[in-house]
Amino acid sequence: MKPFQPTCRIFGRDWNIRNADVDLVTVMGQVVLTIANWSVPDQMNRYLLPLMFVLASIAQPVHADSSSPRLAAYYERQMAIVGTQTYAWIGDEPPAPLPFKAVQVGVGQSWFYVLTVAGSLIGFREDHAQRIVLMSGLKWFASGRSGVLAIATDDTLWWMSRAGKNKQRIADDVSAAAVGDGANYYITSSGALFVKGSAHRGQYGDGRLKSTKRFVQTATDARQITAHTGHAILLKASGDVLGTGGNIYGPVGRHGLGDKAVRWSKILSGARSIATGSSHSLAIRKDGTLMAWGSSYGPEPKPVMSNAVAVAAGSRTTIALRRDGSLWQWSGGHKPRKILDVTK
Repeated sequence: MKPFQPTCRIFGRDWNIRNADVDLVTVMGQVVLTIANWSVPDQMNRYLLPLMFVLASIAQPVHADSSSPRLAAYYERQMAIVGTQTYAWIGDEPPAPLPFKAVQVGVGQSWFYVLTVAGSLIGFREDHAQRIVLMSGLKWFASGRSGVLAIATDDTLWWMSRAGKNKQRIADDVSAAAVGDGANYYITSSGALFVKGSAHRGQYGDGRLKSTKRFVQTATDARQITAHTGHAILLKASGDVLGTGGNIYGPVGRHGLGDKAVRWSKILSGARSIATGSSHSLAIRKDGTLMAWGSSYGPEPKPVMSNAVAVAAGSRTTIALRRDGSLWQWSGGHKPRKILDVTK
């Protein structure tokens, strides 16, 4: 990195960054100016950190088992990137800071995952000091109980087990993917959605109830896909949210409520990102309203928070980031509680 001299003009003021280092790096396809080794003045924190958070949330694609690469949840494991700090925690424990500069986080049944700025996917169980590098040259990944789907910088999709073993090249020209408990999904740059895996709960969304030996296309104009226990939620380019699969508690809306939905069915419209847990689902509308449905909420989407920019869902737990940079967590239909605030 090259020394940066000597000030930076932000919010109409010149801030001294004489001792800072700057560099231009590529993060998930975006050219980003990084400023390191800079002690941010206290009076600037309440302006700069929320702005950094909002810009990062807007610039990064919405993927993964959550609405954003900055959040992840799977059953009782959670991870978050708040401001510039990465955190991991289990259940209602306080979020623990990690020594990684991450562009994405993810979780599985027994693993935590971090994608570094350098494009290396790191995995660890409980102790981050025992981490291993699973794969390099990546720009994005999706994780779940059975393993990881990773997109390389050349847009090829790779599958690997939880410990990074048994790597297999799956497809080319891939923009997003999701790892469900029984079925896996990916989206091509043209918006075609492909599915492979268990089908007995309607996971494919095209009416079939028998699995296939290869990935088959079941939808078009797809923007984001997220999956969990026997069901999947799909965000279309139009902003429509669709669901298919197991629907005992309503995570895919009213269609097939009490059993399963075997075809993609519309749940709501006007969304910009989605997330799903084991029995409930969420969507962030374009105005920042967070909608929830399924277990503890009912089959009809209902507003639970305003000014949301990212959300992830586990078993019953939901975590969300708001526009001011604060991190919130709650269980079931309980009231959200703030657990981190980078503005203070």
